Amino acid sequence: MPLIQATIIAGRTPEQKRAFFEKVTAVAVETLGVKAEQVRVVINEVPAEHWAIGGISKANLDAKKAQGG
Repeated sequence: MPLIQATIIAGRTPEQKRAFFEKVTAVAVETLGVKAEQVRVVINEVPAEHWAIGGISKANLDAKKAQGG
């Protein structure tokens, strides 16, 4: 029984997450030879303030980008 975990920045729509679940499950079924009912997918959502790129939070990078910087 595969357990697939993904950590993403919070803010995706329920529809995007549903599509992610479906497609990741389909890939596991195809590549691992398991039944869809055996696949578990977990999304861990992280606030943008808790996600850093190059030492700067994603929230700050987005704010800077919105200001034209």
